[in-house]
Amino acid sequence: MTEKKKLSRNKILKELYFQDSLSCADLCFKIDKSFPVTAKLLEDLLAQNLVVESGYAASTGGRRPLTYTLQKDVMYLVSVAMDQFVTKIAVMDMENNFVSPIEKVVLPLPDNPEALQILIERIQYVMDKSGISKEKFVGVGIGMPGFVDVKKGVNYTFMQLPNFKSITRHISEKIKVPVFIDNDSSLVALAELRFGAARGVSNAMVINIAWGIGLGLILNGELFRGHEGFAGEFSHIPLFLNGKLCSCGKTGCLETETSLLLIVEQAREGIKAGRISKLSSLQGDDLEQDFDAIIEAVKSGDQFAIELFSKAGYNIGKGVAVLIHLLNPKTIVLSGRGSAAGQIWQAPIQQALNEHCIYRLYESTNIEISTLGKQAELIGAAALVMENYEHIPGMKIHPFPKQPDHLKVK
Repeated sequence: MTEKKKLSRNKILKELYFQDSLSCADLCFKIDKSFPVTAKLLEDLLAQNLVVESGYAASTGGRRPLTYTLQKDVMYLVSVAMDQFVTKIAVMDMENNFVSPIEKVVLPLPDNPEALQILIERIQYVMDKSGISKEKFVGVGIGMPGFVDVKKGVNYTFMQLPNFKSITRHISEKIKVPVFIDNDSSLVALAELRFGAARGVSNAMVINIAWGIGLGLILNGELFRGHEGFAGEFSHIPLFLNGKLCSCGKTGCLETETSLLLIVEQAREGIKAGRISKLSSLQGDDLEQDFDAIIEAVKSGDQFAIELFSKAGYNIGKGVAVLIHLLNPKTIVLSGRGSAAGQIWQAPIQQALNEHCIYRLYESTNIEISTLGKQAELIGAAALVMENYEHIPGMKIHPFPKQPDHLKVK
């Protein structure tokens, strides 16, 4: 197979991953090839059982076109979602289904010189445990906090190698599979753009409500990373004169009044101070467990828990007001771990917009709660691999046994 044909074939597989099912005419447009060329490529993919017929598209007045979908077990993705304290690793198929339980690893990143080696070992462990042959893994996508240079494969905040050598190359050499990294909030935005609340939206802001407050920017239908890939450091907009030291070393950053870490800390302090709440059973040594407990308290109407989210939401809204003045987005998506709190965010954010944003600018802006929730980063990490799929060198796909004609969808 020529490199040109392989590139076109890989583009088809990539488009079917992101779109689920497409007609030959749709694919012609997306891969920029003629109908006969695209049809021949599809014929080859059907013969290898990499692509299957999925029925007919809805009628538009003429003959209904046949559509195609990607065989979900044709290849697999390793998805890694990291925050400052915990790393989650999953193996996913071509429909973004988890094919094995998500591996959770307590892996603090600050001041941890062993973090990179531990990450490599855990990725290898998850791949081996899956029982899937290495040839079927397309690659590993990793979302991580910090200043990530996507092109160089470097994180300038965590897991640095000497002389800022590429950690993607380093990991890839160890596990023998292509590796891609990006900032965690950028991948949350990528997940929302491709599969979530920002799908089909030209201009959107995706707020990653996590231990910090991240931001992914979608401009003109594409993920915007900025000049060096560092766009979206929403947490560190200096909005407050509170004298509180931020993780970045500055004071008064948005993060100091909004993050989930702050909510957990305030909940623990409030309980110790005698606040009446259902949260008296907070463990105090497990951030995730305590946050989940606070979410449950919110959903059951606990006044103290709701108060914590209302204060944080209002302050997020102040930051969002600044972004709306600059970018005038159509949609704001509240995503990431914190989106599990649901509608509780909307009222305080809206109140902040009412007070701090010009009405004409925000009147047509929608505030949406993510349906991807806390799995958004894992889905985004998988999508990162497929975004780069057509350019992965030497990728081999082993064909499936041909499906009997009587089982094909007509």
